[in-house]
Amino acid sequence: MISITRSLKGKEGIMQKLPVFFVGHGSPMNALGPNPLADTWAESTKDFPEPKAILSISAHWFTRGTYVTSNQLPPTIHDFYGFPQELFDVQYPAPGDPKLAEEISRSKDVQVVQDDSWGLDHGTWSVLRNMYPKANIPVVQLSLDATKSGEWHYEFAKSLSKLREQGILILGSGDLVHNLRLYDWKNQDTPHDWALDANETFKDLIQKRDWKSLANYQKLGTAVQIAIPTPEHYFPMLYALALAEEKEEIRFYNDIIQSSVSLTSMKIS
Repeated sequence: MISITRSLKGKEGIMQKLPVFFVGHGSPMNALGPNPLADTWAESTKDFPEPKAILSISAHWFTRGTYVTSNQLPPTIHDFYGFPQELFDVQYPAPGDPKLAEEISRSKDVQVVQDDSWGLDHGTWSVLRNMYPKANIPVVQLSLDATKSGEWHYEFAKSLSKLREQGILILGSGDLVHNLRLYDWKNQDTPHDWALDANETFKDLIQKRDWKSLANYQKLGTAVQIAIPTPEHYFPMLYALALAEEKEEIRFYNDIIQSSVSLTSMKIS
């Protein structure tokens, strides 16, 4: 198992273990609340203490190699086009956490490179601006290595488990089903049959904690193959699942599919 050489110390010893989230973020427009999705994101943080920092694994930082943001003031990245100016005007000025980035970069078996050129992409800020609208909690992003398998990502994610005990909230942000080429813009509220089938398959395997099947998603049939043409929106879920302890509950929310994109999310605690 991959391990981080040292874990962060809480200010007053062991802190309450924080939940782990996987959020189906869908369209960047979901960031502009109030709407049912944004309202649920906001409500999801009400039953546990404010995090010391947030580690986000976003679908929108898909790299060769593994990187972690190390800047003190990460910029808000508007990594999309064709949306209203209102969305481009959104800023999420949360501070970074260079010490947390350094800690993560000390992974024993994986080279994690500190990076000050990236910031907070919409996979992160579109969700966090509703979860933590004050933008006062430090945020660090971890990239997804495009050259690695699902099993590799799952095993690497386990090395982050100690952070939960030190007041760090871990957030995976993507979509279980994400095929924009087949998105029906005229019938967005009507899911494709294959999208429904794939989403139910994922939920069933998540509840069973069958990570081997989920990590090897290519073997799960035609519906899943259509649902995941590329894995960047799917891999963040594996990070969340890898951090679920045996006795913790996995609760689904925002269990909605818009055409060919799943917004199904989960909270592990």
